[in-house]
Amino acid sequence: MFVFACAGCGGELTTPLYRVALPAHARQTYGNGIQLPVLMEAGTFAEEPEPWGPSWRDGAGLPPDGAGLCPGGVEGRGVRFPVPVLSGGGPGSIVLAPGDVRGTVPVPERLGGTCCGLDGTDGPNLACDACGRPVASRIDDCSLWQAVRLVPHAVRRLPVGGPAPAPLTWAELLTEGKSTPLFEPIATWGGHLGTGHFWSWSPRWEAAAGWTLAHLVAASEGRPVTVPDGLSKDVFRRALDSLLPPGAPPRRAVLAGPGRPRPDADADIVLVPTHPRTGRWWTPADPAACTASPVPLPFGVWLCLAFPRPHLPVPASGGLPDGVLRDDPLPPRPGFVFRPDRDVFRRTLARLPHIGRPWMRTVRDRSDGPLRQPF
Repeated sequence: MFVFACAGCGGELTTPLYRVALPAHARQTYGNGIQLPVLMEAGTFAEEPEPWGPSWRDGAGLPPDGAGLCPGGVEGRGVRFPVPVLSGGGPGSIVLAPGDVRGTVPVPERLGGTCCGLDGTDGPNLACDACGRPVASRIDDCSLWQAVRLVPHAVRRLPVGGPAPAPLTWAELLTEGKSTPLFEPIATWGGHLGTGHFWSWSPRWEAAAGWTLAHLVAASEGRPVTVPDGLSKDVFRRALDSLLPPGAPPRRAVLAGPGRPRPDADADIVLVPTHPRTGRWWTPADPAACTASPVPLPFGVWLCLAFPRPHLPVPASGGLPDGVLRDDPLPPRPGFVFRPDRDVFRRTLARLPHIGRPWMRTVRDRSDGPLRQPF
């Protein structure tokens, strides 16, 4: 376990925390005027591997060398083609839940200029209460996941208490891990009756699908990709058909992971879970036995795809004995097709080494047009 302390005076700034993997939706912007919940679970933190923080630049028109405007060019910022927004900050910001922060006060001159809350674009908006050193940015604006990002050079990580709980094994995750709901109520600001809600595809699913889709496209080798029937097809099929050129023999993607049978020998791509604590991709006990290209899926999403929960064909009557599923009504289904998050897809794609290949330029161009029905 760790606490983070001010690098200036040593004052403690957080409760005891243990490290987990950064969620795939950490930098997602969802809709307009949407109230998103807290990003990180209480008692946890994650490190951001990408640059974050001011100064922010319009990266869409920057050449690879940055023309002197961005040290190291866009590639020096971790991307391999121009993107709409480029951070001039450094990597390594510490991401945690706002409720785990202690000993800070707001920086008044950095609390304005946003829509419904704070977004941290003007620099750290929280300072150490003891010495006044700017140490963190609180983010709670609409359409953004609520979080606090500690400035890495302004804080120190100190061990405290006993060790963090050991990461669950893959077998334990199958029993105790949480799946990510496909639908959820979305809270909005305003409306004629005040704050309202509507049922929608989960923003976490849309972000996870965009992240995985970028890896799927990279593993396609410029050929069409087939995915298993069912929910996997609903999530990825339309986007893959929209992005990848037709005609060539398709590559076959299948689900693999703990509790799943060994993939067939003709599988070209395996969709595998990532560990929610360590971020590591699942690998088989004998990696040499599976030569297919691995593509990651966040564990909660993978669990729903790999082990879909059946629904009772008829309502049950009387008491519910052990082992009988409940017959609760399904949540309202959204009135539009599922779409992977395009911004998450492009942000992920820009950081993959495959982007320099000729067929990837076609994928990039196809994802850069106006919003179409499939993507």
